[in-house]
Amino acid sequence: MKQHLIVLDLDGTLLTDQQQISSKTKKTLLQAKEQGHQVMIATGRPYRASDIYYHELGLTTPIVNFNGAYVHHPKNAAWQTMHTPIDLSVVREVVDSVNHYEYENIIAEVKDDIYVHTEDDRILNIFNMGNPKITLGDISTKLLVNPTSLLIQANEVNSMIIRDHLQAVHAEVIEHRRWGAPLHIIEIVRRGLNKAVGISHVAKDLGIPRERIIAFGDEDNDLEMIDYAGIGVAMGNGIPSLKNIANEITTSNNEDGIAKILIERLKLS
Repeated sequence: MKQHLIVLDLDGTLLTDQQQISSKTKKTLLQAKEQGHQVMIATGRPYRASDIYYHELGLTTPIVNFNGAYVHHPKNAAWQTMHTPIDLSVVREVVDSVNHYEYENIIAEVKDDIYVHTEDDRILNIFNMGNPKITLGDISTKLLVNPTSLLIQANEVNSMIIRDHLQAVHAEVIEHRRWGAPLHIIEIVRRGLNKAVGISHVAKDLGIPRERIIAFGDEDNDLEMIDYAGIGVAMGNGIPSLKNIANEITTSNNEDGIAKILIERLKLS
């Protein structure tokens, strides 16, 4: 069988609700690798919070982090890294405008450095993975470089209001996505970035055509990726809009949905 590129979102897709890779899914992915297929991760997470799974699967491919804003090769420093941060002037405009709405916190990430507007143990616990450098205080004065991503935490109702505002006022310069549990967070990256952009860069480097890309996802930051892949697969726990555009719908992240599709598609025993 011709070489395929298998693309994996992490949360709600590769990972179970216990933040683990199930033994069956891991075994299936390793078998796919043994048969010559390529496996990569495409996630909204920073690298520091995804490298544990990269190494667990023994990957040797580039990785897409921050929904396409940072694409690099952990094992090849000579590989052409793509880092496309948001202009600091845009960030300041967004922060100024969001100050007119009710929100709980604002977080900026510069690769693996974090800037947190308001100290909050819940935020620090979530973002502390990988032991990053954390700077606390007013984002407007503390953040002095272009960030890879900007995050706005608000309750569910206010998140929708803020996203409507971002779309109406800042859509020409930013993309915004939502996170699900445990906190309602809006993630902002530079305009034109998404997982599909990063995947296409990697696939071209690997010489694998679009029709032989199998991508798995569950959330709205996976929409472009699932639409781009030759075989876009929505998890059973995925959002309705993703299932509507997917080529296939598999079982949930807790039911080895990835393994099920790969065994069938790649004829793995």
